[in-house]
Amino acid sequence: MKHTEINRAGDMAEHYAVTWLWDKGYEVFKNCGCTGAIDLIAVSETGKVRLIDVKSYSVPEGSEERTRKPSGVRNKEQKKLGVELLHYNMNTRKLRFVEHKK
Repeated sequence: MKHTEINRAGDMAEHYAVTWLWDKGYEVFKNCGCTGAIDLIAVSETGKVRLIDVKSYSVPEGSEERTRKPSGVRNKEQKKLGVELLHYNMNTRKLRFVEHKK
């Protein structure tokens, strides 16, 4: 996958994540830069704030093997900030939060 295609896949994952979070009742704010520990900030109707990093991956048709494994590991800064990883499957366009160890 070319670098521009990887960036486009990441952009698409974030757009799907925004609408998915809207459907769940969150207000969503995007990182205006292209780098950083956080992609999205989601605020629930009750005021709970979630700091989110979106990771995308794909699975070739007829295969269980992932071509681009999503990271299930947060870096030191993300752990300190309490960032949650949100995985986006590029084939099914489904999202799920990663359950992090405490």
